[in-house]
Amino acid sequence: TNMGLRFSARAVVLTAGTFLGGRIHIGMDNHSGGRAGDPPSIALASRLRELPLRVERLKTGTPPRIDGKSVDFSVMEKQWGDTPIPVMSYIGSADEHPEQTCCYITHTNERTHDIIRSGFDRSPMFTGVIEGTGPRYCPSIEDKVNRYADKNSHQIFVEPEGLTTHELYPNGISTSLPFDIQLAAVRSIRGFENAHITRPGYAIEYDYFNPQDLKHSLETKHVPGLFFAGQINGTTGYEEAGAQGLLAGINAALLASDREPWSPRREEAYIGVLVDDLITLGTKEPYRMFTSRAEYRLLLREDNADLRLTEKGRELGLVDDQRWAVFCAKREGMEREQTRLKTSWIQPGTDKAEKINALLDKPISHEYSLLDLLRRPEVEYLPLMQAAGFEAEAPAVAEQVEILAKYAGYIDRQADEVEKLRASENTALPEDFDYAVVSGLSNELRQKLSEIRPQTLGQASRIAGMTPAAISLLRIYLKKISSGRRIKA
Repeated sequence: TNMGLRFSARAVVLTAGTFLGGRIHIGMDNHSGGRAGDPPSIALASRLRELPLRVERLKTGTPPRIDGKSVDFSVMEKQWGDTPIPVMSYIGSADEHPEQTCCYITHTNERTHDIIRSGFDRSPMFTGVIEGTGPRYCPSIEDKVNRYADKNSHQIFVEPEGLTTHELYPNGISTSLPFDIQLAAVRSIRGFENAHITRPGYAIEYDYFNPQDLKHSLETKHVPGLFFAGQINGTTGYEEAGAQGLLAGINAALLASDREPWSPRREEAYIGVLVDDLITLGTKEPYRMFTSRAEYRLLLREDNADLRLTEKGRELGLVDDQRWAVFCAKREGMEREQTRLKTSWIQPGTDKAEKINALLDKPISHEYSLLDLLRRPEVEYLPLMQAAGFEAEAPAVAEQVEILAKYAGYIDRQADEVEKLRASENTALPEDFDYAVVSGLSNELRQKLSEIRPQTLGQASRIAGMTPAAISLLRIYLKKISSGRRIKA
């Protein structure tokens, strides 16, 4: 440390954010910083650069913060949160939420864009001062004005910074333009005509390390016991960073306890998709976790996250008794209700059938189970239970039973695809595998395999440029190794 203290540990998780060699840009002025008001990690960045790790630079940005007392909200569009209020935790309730406040929407205009263009000659991005690559999917306002010149306005989502502050976060105008341009541009926007900027927007450049130098546990390949999580791995976004911190922390604790590492598979969790993408493909720009990146997203739903991961969480020591009891009750309730619906039959011409026909587009003409009827798109669980004279299960159980009934065909098909690929995912590749001896592989694929060092045949199949024929060659050589046959160069 700066005080000369040394801390030793079997496992260390490094979550340096944007602080590694951080440099803040506002117009043509720039200075070292981790974020506004905080010092950067210069010595740590220099020490890490001495290690055999591949390092590059990325950049991100933030908008100017605005004093809410100087804003005219009456001319903006109100954006209240969802009703009913969603609950993030399976054991939480809406009653536990803090006070809900309103967000607002406003827009830039042609005058705003003219002001922004007038500052291009003092923009660190357009003058080449910034060298790091920024996030493609949330570009700065100057980048949007330049890239989408045909657009005469861009949306701004005005969010309160918190319940105990007047500061606003105008999402959509991230910028590194000079302060005078920022102020003029903000005041040209509807509702912000008299706005007071409390903190200017800025861009920040920082070091990140090629995530292909990591294991799936997020432990670095070159330094045993050192784990990386967050922006140091080339990602951007709070959820992405939080997910990696959780996974790296789990595996650091497992290492310290002499237990095997764990990482979720691509069909188990979005964390599994994120980590596998980073390690297999690497990244040259700040990585965001989009649902479109997951090939098994029918299985990766928010409604079944507990069913996918609670059992593993319990095994890892992360799920307490209260959460485990709630989960077990839900799972048992689902099994009980599915059995009840499968074995409850409705005969045409009965009183129950007449009540149920009122819910159907086409009346029933022969015997149906309640589960078959629930599969119909026009039928919902609660009205069906009322028509059948059944007591409904708890909402959490009912939701899962209805989803699984209506989408069973699609879900089963995707589960079958997972099973077919499971053999490749479970086929380990030796760490010292010599890809140079595999005849038939192109030089390009040999180089990529030697650099990435995939841990399984499944991971190897996702390397850019990999072909089914190349995977077959690797599979054949693995069989030769396992059978003890000598591999010829």
